[in-house]
Order: sequence, then C-alpha cells, then structure tokens
Amino acid sequence: MRWDPSEYARYADERARPFHDLLARVAVQNPRRVVDLGCGSGVLTATLARRWPDAIIEGLDSSEEMIDRTRALASARLRFRLADLHSWQPPLDLDLLVSNATLQWVPDHRELLRVWAASLRPDAWLAFQVPANFSSPSHALMRELAATPRWRDRLAGVLRHGDAVGSPGHYAALLLGAGLRVDVWQTTYLHVLTGPDPVLHWVRGTSMRPLIEVLDDAESAEFTDAYAAELRKAYPPGPHGTILPFTRTFVVAHRPA
Repeated sequence: MRWDPSEYARYADERARPFHDLLARVAVQNPRRVVDLGCGSGVLTATLARRWPDAIIEGLDSSEEMIDRTRALASARLRFRLADLHSWQPPLDLDLLVSNATLQWVPDHRELLRVWAASLRPDAWLAFQVPANFSSPSHALMRELAATPRWRDRLAGVLRHGDAVGSPGHYAALLLGAGLRVDVWQTTYLHVLTGPDPVLHWVRGTSMRPLIEVLDDAESAEFTDAYAAELRKAYPPGPHGTILPFTRTFVVAHRPA
C-alpha cells in the first residue's frame, strides 16, 4: 500500500503525542539496540537516538515512500531500512522493541507479538500502541458508504473492521502468558483540528489509504465528496475548531531480569 508522507504529516503534533506518551512508560536505562517497527518518516525514531545517545537505533517500515524520507536523518547509529514485519526477526541484543500505530495494519500481529515476546531476553522491553476507534463515526461512516450499492462490489473486503486490533485485556493476557510484566491502558485524545474538512484530511493520511489504493482518481473524488458530507454532520466545526475524539490502546511489557 502506498503512503503519502506529506498527507500523514499534516497533523504531525497530534500523531506524535501517543508515541511520546507510550515511551514515557518505558524504563529501560542504557539500551544497546532499539528497533522501531513501522517507523514512517523516521522523525519520531530520531527522538529515540537523542534519548539514548549510546544505543543503535533501527527504524523499519514497509513503505518505500516513508523510507525515502528517512535518508536525511540516518547516521552511523540511526539506521533505516525497508522491511516486512512478517519476516523480521528480533536481534539477540535487542533491548527495546517499539511499534507506534502500525500493528493494526497487520492482520496476524497477535501471533507476531507472541513470537516477539518469547524472543525477548531478560530485562528487555516491548512497547506498542494501536488505534481503538474502529467504531467511531469516522470509520463507521466510511464502511457504511463502502457497503452501499454504488460501492459494495468495488470495495468489498478493502476496509478494516473492529477486529483489526485486540482489546486491552486480550493484549494483557497474551503478554502475561509469555512471562512478561505488563502495563496496558487506553487514552481518548480530543484533537482540536482546524481548517476545512479536517477529519477528512486526518483519515486521508491513514485509514482511507486502502480506498485510495483501489479507486481511480474519478472514483476517489466521488467517494470522497460523499464521505466528506457525512463527516461534516458527524464532526461539526465549533468556534475553536473541529473536535476529533480518538481512542488508543497502549501496551508496555518487560521481561524481568
């Protein structure tokens, strides 16, 4: 699936905050190697290099467009490369595995988490966050429109549903079963977005990508116009902007030494 780094970066501050909130609960002191799975443009990965100046930091992503953006950030100890999460194996000296808003795109990520958790050496950490908003109007309206007679044949099976991610309890049980200590929580952010059709622009950077991949330009414009009209009703602008509630699930796990 192709990504548009510029579209994704439109709300960079709002998208960055969950990453920092996640890492605030990671207590590793002097890691040797940190891996960021789904590093995107590498901007957030670079903050890990500043936090741990003696560590090797590796950012991996499956998007060529995103990895192209990382080249200006790379250094001897801040490395980026194209990779498929299914074939990636944790290195033996891994101290921290981070994944920020990526695993929801990987249908079998629960099994991958089991494999990664089992491979963690003593005193190593695993931290990830995923959206927990698949029942919100922004997603429900997209699925409802895609299921109408105009689009259902063209878009059958394209969009994700609520089972794209597990519940907080599911992730906790999975990682506790792997022998890890686990901290799981949810946060609902109230993003105040400005400009015309801000929720549309938000989802165009993420959840609409599968649709954009499938539809041609004319179809994409037609779908977007109808979808935008419904979003304006669901997320009316106020005097200070448009409020977008966004819930995320956070998981931080640690194998005791």
